[in-house]
Amino acid sequence: MPQPIGILLSNLGTPSEATIPAIRAFLAEFLADPRVVEFKSRWVWWLILHGIILRLRPKKILPVYKSVWTKSGSPLLATCQQITKKLQQALGDNYAVALGMRYGQPSIRAGLLQLRKAGVKKVIILPLYPQYSATTTASTIDEVMRLLRMYRALPELRFINDYHNHPEYIAAVVTSIQDYWQQHGRGKYLLFSYHGLPQRYVDQGDPYFQQCQKTTEAIVTKLKLAEDEWGMSFQSRVGREPWLQPYTDKHLTQLAQQGMKQIDIICPGFSVDCIETLDEIAVKNRDVFVEAGGDIVRYIPCLNKQDSHIAMLQQLVMEQS
Repeated sequence: MPQPIGILLSNLGTPSEATIPAIRAFLAEFLADPRVVEFKSRWVWWLILHGIILRLRPKKILPVYKSVWTKSGSPLLATCQQITKKLQQALGDNYAVALGMRYGQPSIRAGLLQLRKAGVKKVIILPLYPQYSATTTASTIDEVMRLLRMYRALPELRFINDYHNHPEYIAAVVTSIQDYWQQHGRGKYLLFSYHGLPQRYVDQGDPYFQQCQKTTEAIVTKLKLAEDEWGMSFQSRVGREPWLQPYTDKHLTQLAQQGMKQIDIICPGFSVDCIETLDEIAVKNRDVFVEAGGDIVRYIPCLNKQDSHIAMLQQLVMEQS
């Protein structure tokens, strides 16, 4: 029998439970990554992280995690598991698909071990981040290479760094928007909200901002939107230093104050719905818009386990096989 080609799907990860200890463990791993938080003194950052953040933050965000938790647990993990299963079915027996989260479980270590047991000699690393950033894609690659240092027989590797303007990805997002509009009607304005990044990361060469722009422009072109019918912003900023702008909450406030009453929001930087989309966008930023004078904010879900998403991922894999 021919040896299957391994596919390692990866996403950010999630706490194992909606509890303070589980959230603390997840944040400790996530925020200790030097790709995520670039602090000049790692010792100083360690003291801040363990002395302040991990003592206060888990309790503060526990209600948020509880609000998005489902009977299947974390919505991010449950959906990623469904994507893994559907992609395996689509690719067939000549491929072995495993899931490895960058932080938390199932880990990248567990995913690589699963592929190793399947006897693969070639592995395609596919982080589920449409746009590349050192904080996400590069961090995933770092972890893969760190773990493979322990292997004597290394598999052949292929890395899919991004797919921000891949025709199949753009088509899938456009179709998702059009399907939503067909079912629920069309808002007056479409806002593209991406996860934020410190401005200095981009100034130092991270291509994330440019790739977000290209994604947005490609979708806008396909939808034939006029200049006053769409906008682009960045969410999830933390700390005091400048992040990519405009900020989503401030942009929504400005739109409402200008008389905009109904808008739609989509997050093309997220392949799967998670706390940043289900709570921050669909709830908190909706409230920001309404409090500023707007009426309706409708969140268009991520691609998640849609057939078009699976077909797009299958195409990415086939191109690297």
